Amino acid sequence: MKLKILSWNVRGANESSKRKVIKTFMRNQKVDLFCIQETKIQPMSDIIVKSLGSGRFPDWRALDAEGAAGGLLICWDKRTLEILEWEEGQFSLSCRFKNVEDGVVWVFTGVYGPFTRIERDSLWEEFGAIRGLWEDPWCLGGDFNITLLQRERNSQRRLTSAMRRFAETVDELGLMDLPLQGGEFTWSGGLNNQSWARLDRFLVTPSWLDQFCGVVQSRLPQPVLDHFPVLLMGGD
Repeated sequence: MKLKILSWNVRGANESSKRKVIKTFMRNQKVDLFCIQETKIQPMSDIIVKSLGSGRFPDWRALDAEGAAGGLLICWDKRTLEILEWEEGQFSLSCRFKNVEDGVVWVFTGVYGPFTRIERDSLWEEFGAIRGLWEDPWCLGGDFNITLLQRERNSQRRLTSAMRRFAETVDELGLMDLPLQGGEFTWSGGLNNQSWARLDRFLVTPSWLDQFCGVVQSRLPQPVLDHFPVLLMGGD
């Protein structure tokens, strides 16, 4: 089964002009599932989801924003994926799906990572809880708000304790970090956009790769500042 998943921190989908940009982009990509972070919307609704280019047959789950910050939306084509269960965390949203075509069951976790050490530790605990709940093939995607390697930030001079803990979590959960095609970094910011980092990514288990052959992770063109969308595509 062919599958296309898109992850994108849109930095706010609460304005109609921004939603038009997102809608055009999503329609052009023709994805089976998309996860957008930092929606800044509470509460999410069917009308808003449709205005984001979710297609004619959408289903969705969301973490509402807190005030004007955060928020996460996972939306999929229900002709392709059937939702079986879902779990909400503070910084992640996990959906257990069954492929309509072949009946394979797998889990997708959308992520919008926090900035502080204590909150990051809570996110790593959320990942562990999901792995304890479901042992199916697993794919995680989103803005983790942290780099995994020193080379993933143009100004990174040392390996921080936060990066070490992220790497340990990836290793403990048996996750794989796939190469990124189309560019080294997924975020630009700072003075005159001189800071670059890879904050956005997909992580998968080997069992997930077994279900979808030839998986490729790609950075797509940047429709709006300051995050690039990331596409995960595979299957036959």
